Amino acid sequence: MNLAAKDIRHNFGRFALTAIGIGLLLMIVMGMGGIYRGLIREATLLIDNIGADLWVVQGSTRGPFAEISRVPASLEDRARAVPGVASARRFVSHTVQREHRGKPLRIVVQGLAWPEDRGNWIPLVAGRPLRQAHYEIIADRSLRLELGEKIELGKNVYEVVGLTSGMVGSGGDGLGFFTVSDAQAIQFDVPGEALRLERQSRRARVEAEYIGQVQPLLVERAVGSASGIPALAPPQVSAVMLTIQPGMSAATVAATISTWPDVTVYSTQQQKDLLLSGMVDKAKRQLGLFRVLLIIISTIIMALIIYTLTLDKIHDIAMLKLMGARNGVIVGLILQQALLIGALGYGLAYWLGTFAFPKFPRLVVIENQDLLTLAGIVLGISVLASLLGIGKAMRVEPNKILS
Repeated sequence: MNLAAKDIRHNFGRFALTAIGIGLLLMIVMGMGGIYRGLIREATLLIDNIGADLWVVQGSTRGPFAEISRVPASLEDRARAVPGVASARRFVSHTVQREHRGKPLRIVVQGLAWPEDRGNWIPLVAGRPLRQAHYEIIADRSLRLELGEKIELGKNVYEVVGLTSGMVGSGGDGLGFFTVSDAQAIQFDVPGEALRLERQSRRARVEAEYIGQVQPLLVERAVGSASGIPALAPPQVSAVMLTIQPGMSAATVAATISTWPDVTVYSTQQQKDLLLSGMVDKAKRQLGLFRVLLIIISTIIMALIIYTLTLDKIHDIAMLKLMGARNGVIVGLILQQALLIGALGYGLAYWLGTFAFPKFPRLVVIENQDLLTLAGIVLGISVLASLLGIGKAMRVEPNKILS
């Protein structure tokens, strides 16, 4: 006869509630680890899939993912002239929030370097890549846009021609893939009144200068479109991505570009490290702290329950000792109960997680290594939780049965 099983049947209600409570706590611990894994995957998803070997960013900055970077679009042509560079593409990425169907819609606007990049590398689940230079978008399913649906961004209307899945930014918002020119049009869109005021401001500045007084045509030029004024540069991009020719060393190309004083060059791995050591690192530490606290709370709850169950059977333990039972039998009784609570809690956490985690707003990634680690932690806290009850049982005297 197993004494632990008999005692569990006698106190089944308390035992079951304890296992459920521990299971819920362990599910949260498991979920926090999965959220951290999901943060890493979402943060590095675009870097891994976009297929660049080197990232050329604004000088003395850490790149478009860690901070704001602005470089001239002409840097793309300059980079193509570097020996060993197979291709150069402009990179534009920014987040916008608009009203759509009466609800807020956040989109990570990702520019594709048309016509070299039409989005053929994007894993589509429906639709097609971009076929024209303007007014088309490939949207992630998390944006809840339908194929063929039209959405107004800025002064233009864009049609959803392709759908992808799981393509999100570091903040968890769905990606929308546009051509670079459309992405910049969305980024630098301003109301008509703001444009009018800016043109009048330019006119006033030119009129105040001597050259504007002797050349009246410059005044009229100043109130025109900014793109028609030679002195005003076209919109800047966030970075330029380089692909290295087969057989060439990325380090050699990077060393050449590093001599340019206006830019900084990073490898793909360096960009990932900079991203993970910034935003994701703080989230990692915060989630880790909560995991530790929850593990401590689980240990305390299990210890108190095991101790309470031990107190309820003090007379039974005294009787066993009076009958000559070995200490190993009593220790086994308490330890088996603690291990069973931990095992049931762990199983319940995993079962509940399979249903709950896919419904979380952020990606939750549970890896086998994490499951094994948590199983070891559960084993450890089960043993620790049993020590309080074992200590109490060992101090029980056989004559306690007579009191």
